[in-house]
Amino acid sequence: MKIKLTSLMVDDQDKALKFYTDILGFVKKTEIPMGEHRWLTVVSKEEQDGVELVLEPLGFAPAKVYQKELFGAGIPATAFHVDDIQSEYQRLLGLGVVFSIQPTPMGTVTIAVFADTCGNNLQIYQL
Repeated sequence: MKIKLTSLMVDDQDKALKFYTDILGFVKKTEIPMGEHRWLTVVSKEEQDGVELVLEPLGFAPAKVYQKELFGAGIPATAFHVDDIQSEYQRLLGLGVVFSIQPTPMGTVTIAVFADTCGNNLQIYQL
């Protein structure tokens, strides 16, 4: 069993694709029209055959409530590994990303949390 796909709810697929590619640096892998929305995935530039992240439209009312409550509580919807959290933090700040938690050591891990402009808090971490 392998993890090849995971999803993240976003309030606007176009806005999400721009943020996840232009700001975070992922690349679009799949885009398939599906009526009002699309099957839309991004992957890491460094692992283009790795795990795909589906930018999932919020088409289900309970999902909207869940996303809003998670965001309001400051809980990250997912986390991304980085090799140098200070450099990534500075790079993202320079691109206008808003952080709710600056790089903070938590034992052997350092984390930072920011908003993705699409309804989610995201965490970056360095081991």
